[in-house]
Amino acid sequence: MTSRWLLEVAERRALDIRWHIMSLAVLNEGREDLPERYQRLLTEGWAPVRVVIAAQQKYGPEVTGRLYTALGERIHRQGTGPSRAAITEALEEAGLSPDLIQYAELDTYDRELRASHQEGIDRVGQEVGTPVISLPGPDGTSTAFFGPVLTPAPRGQEALRLWDGLVLLAATPGFYELKRSRTQGPVFD
Repeated sequence: MTSRWLLEVAERRALDIRWHIMSLAVLNEGREDLPERYQRLLTEGWAPVRVVIAAQQKYGPEVTGRLYTALGERIHRQGTGPSRAAITEALEEAGLSPDLIQYAELDTYDRELRASHQEGIDRVGQEVGTPVISLPGPDGTSTAFFGPVLTPAPRGQEALRLWDGLVLLAATPGFYELKRSRTQGPVFD
């Protein structure tokens, strides 16, 4: 949902979106206190993230957003989950070789995947999840946050108001965190 919101904002503001790989499977590695259903989802999550990192390594970072969007459409909106068929269809929609599906089961680029994930975590600290968003600060540095976690993704003026608010928060010295419990799953419009 956060990615959909950012794309909405980018249609109306000059954003330079650079997609990076983060993985809940990497984030939660070694945790045995998670419910079995969540553990299964994390295990299934390796296939698409491995394909995305392989595509990124082979074709450059500009393919990441396209492939992420195509995967999200199938896995989340259509509810197919991260099946081989869904990943292959997403590759084709993103204009990438369907042969990249071979990386779903391979650890060929796991080092790069972990490095990308760690880069995101290093920006915000260990006690967060995904998404991580990094915004340019007024002094040329960047400020990163976990989130925002959204549902549904704001559109139009609502999307811009949220963006402006986040930019304001990022520019506020000493601001660190906002959080409340999530009471609703993703809402796709």
